[in-house]
Amino acid sequence: MPSQWEQIVVDAEDPARLARWWAEALGYVIVHEQPDEVEIRRSREELPGLLFGVAAEAKTVKNRLHIDLRPDDQEAEVERLLDMGARHTDIGQGDDVPWVVLADPEGNEFCVLSSKRE
Repeated sequence: MPSQWEQIVVDAEDPARLARWWAEALGYVIVHEQPDEVEIRRSREELPGLLFGVAAEAKTVKNRLHIDLRPDDQEAEVERLLDMGARHTDIGQGDDVPWVVLADPEGNEFCVLSSKRE
């Protein structure tokens, strides 16, 4: 029997702050919280989750794994996330791509895809 995907672990300078940011961004809830780790999920029972734990050092290079978001309205979602503290970032994607690359408050890159699949 194959394994079940439990969670993605995100190293963070401030796990509680970053977990709350992502919970708001995704509409998730906090399902577990300790001083050095916080887990969020779509609902308490639904896997997978995102587990934010303490990192020994600050992020310095591009992520090798990132989250892609597919909103109903790309422009509105980018604006909402920027208002929450995300920022535009350049990972070499160029200007002619249908997604927008942003970084969360600790610099973790993620993409906001175009509003409809093509």
